[in-house]
Amino acid sequence: MADDWIEHRRGRDGELLGWMRPAGDGFVAIDLLGRERTGVVDWLDAEETLDELGIGYLADPYELQLDDGDWLRVRLVEVSAERVRLKEDDGGAVGGPLPSFYTLPLPVPDTLRPVRR
Repeated sequence: MADDWIEHRRGRDGELLGWMRPAGDGFVAIDLLGRERTGVVDWLDAEETLDELGIGYLADPYELQLDDGDWLRVRLVEVSAERVRLKEDDGGAVGGPLPSFYTLPLPVPDTLRPVRR
């Protein structure tokens, strides 16, 4: 997260939804993965974009490209202004081998993508 990003929180419970980055005469909406969700828009449009986006996408499955080029299905386990922690998607298995964990910087690189359906 850059020093000039402005937090945007949900009104009813104060949950962090993302940031707004000043850009010229407007702002760019940034999601919790550090990805731009708009071009340069006015303050209200940036807020509305983040409000509509919410946080539900954080529960979706993702794929992480490993060093060997293979894609691994992962789940987000922690998202902060500094990093994103992932774990290998084990389908909620209990008693199996421990899943691998990964840490990515914010904004996340293109090696993390939503699972292609």
